[in-house]
Amino acid sequence: MSDLSQFKITEKWTPKDPSVLQLFSFPTPNGVKVSIALEEMGLAYEPHLVTLSDADVKSPEFLSLNPNNKIPAIIDPNGPDGAPVGLFESGAILIYLAEKTGKLIGNTPSEKAKIIQWLMFQMGGLGPMFGQMGFFVKFAGSEIEDPRPRERYVSEAKRLLAVLEQELADRDWIAGEYSIADIAIAPWLAALEFYQAKDLVGWDELPNVNAYLERFLARPAVQKGRTIPNPKG
Repeated sequence: MSDLSQFKITEKWTPKDPSVLQLFSFPTPNGVKVSIALEEMGLAYEPHLVTLSDADVKSPEFLSLNPNNKIPAIIDPNGPDGAPVGLFESGAILIYLAEKTGKLIGNTPSEKAKIIQWLMFQMGGLGPMFGQMGFFVKFAGSEIEDPRPRERYVSEAKRLLAVLEQELADRDWIAGEYSIADIAIAPWLAALEFYQAKDLVGWDELPNVNAYLERFLARPAVQKGRTIPNPKG
């Protein structure tokens, strides 16, 4: 039996089976990246629901694993150096899991480089821009009378989607074979409906992106992973 007592987070979210990977998350676009990857890779794991409330993400227990107070985070009891390892940042976790399993990260150094390139495209562009757009379209920012912040993020979201539309013209997946890059990108595309922004970004004028998202959502591991952890218990 693995001993995870060195991780203070386990005082609030106690593992039932500490021998398997522990996932601390919530089903946001960033959160489901990891649960989808775990399902796709066939790794045994135990999910723990971490709400987005300050009581959870700003608790001393959660901050002990992720000082940046954002989901998701993991503890792998079977770390690469023979000891448990804790990680935060969804992109870093995806790379770690892919390298651990040898799955969804390409078969050559060149393929791996391309996959990580598109993963960074999501981490540095698609996620931050879509998230800010959502704030100014659906959430508190929508009350701001100055239209420039909203226009700025809508315009940048449309630009990023145009990049994807062009790249997906001759391939099913963004880096060739299905990979962690797709697991990073597609959940943010699905979030456009939640943000009530599909019309704003011209979603119906993006046939390649539409088909790409449909392919992604049709995968059984994606369908399961998108519901984990289940906020309804």
